[in-house]
Amino acid sequence: MPDLEDLYREIILDHYRNPRNRGELDTPPAVRAEGFNPLCGDEVIVYVRLANGVIDDIKVGGQGCSISQASASMMSATVIGRTTEELHRLNHAFKTMMSIEPDPDDPPPANGNGADIKLGDLEALKGVVKFPVRIKCATLSWHTLTQALEEAQATA
Repeated sequence: MPDLEDLYREIILDHYRNPRNRGELDTPPAVRAEGFNPLCGDEVIVYVRLANGVIDDIKVGGQGCSISQASASMMSATVIGRTTEELHRLNHAFKTMMSIEPDPDDPPPANGNGADIKLGDLEALKGVVKFPVRIKCATLSWHTLTQALEEAQATA
């Protein structure tokens, strides 16, 4: 499947070179959370603004490898406009794809196998599971977003 791998590589590089939702949001009303992977030095900063349980706006920043930064870009493009409930399902589906144990707070998809969850460009990261040390790079933005949402709900 070299053609599919080439396509996935292009999607990852596109998000790395042309990140979506890059920047900052004013805090408050947005919440800011930082994620850091001490093993490789990846850093992801997530700014999120919720309105009535919906991710109204999101911006990401930081620095690191192409996987961590592309994943942050893909995640931000996927979650904007979604409810927190949808976000938990996306998070569950993404972590399942990454072959890691999802958080107990993230409910499984309605049909139990994730087929009802469309991950879009995030599916380009499924090849990362072949390199276990890179899984943390791909999931760092998701952990950081979860942290930001927890903080937003605590201050609401």
